[in-house]
Amino acid sequence: MRSQRFRRLGLSATLALAAGLTCMAQPASAAPAAPMTVTVDKATAKPGDTVTVTLTFTNDQTTNTQFVYQSIQPTWNTSQDPALKYAFKSCTGDTVQCDVANQSGTLRYHVPVLPGATRTAKLTYQIAPDSACGPSRKIELYSYLYYEYQGGQAKKDGVFQTSTDIACATPAPAAAHK
Repeated sequence: MRSQRFRRLGLSATLALAAGLTCMAQPASAAPAAPMTVTVDKATAKPGDTVTVTLTFTNDQTTNTQFVYQSIQPTWNTSQDPALKYAFKSCTGDTVQCDVANQSGTLRYHVPVLPGATRTAKLTYQIAPDSACGPSRKIELYSYLYYEYQGGQAKKDGVFQTSTDIACATPAPAAAHK
């Protein structure tokens, strides 16, 4: 009777092990990549600092992306603060067109973009030396992205808030000399 029990236990353990190994062998289903990410090289800047915003487009489709247009501009709150001064200086990266003026910019990436591939652009701007900065002042940006795929037969677009806002910090006062 004891050997019968061990056989059943052994058979159950073997089946459980086989089921566990089969589940472990299945490829993990990764979440699809977001079509656009925005990052900045620093979260806080002060007057006179330069900040670089990196825009990365990822083709999240199963066919080539044939056309990509993207814009970046300040949010309404940022644009309504006339004392917060900054200007875009340059654009580099995987682009065929990058028009940057004052606080807004538009760009088009090199195409085609293969499925899963990325294109990156770096926009650099400078906070003016006389910009008003302080605890409640931020340079907040948003981006509009439009792209076509499936030989231009399908398209996607949308407005994306940047997840990183640049706080404009007031410089520390100079220490008094004794």
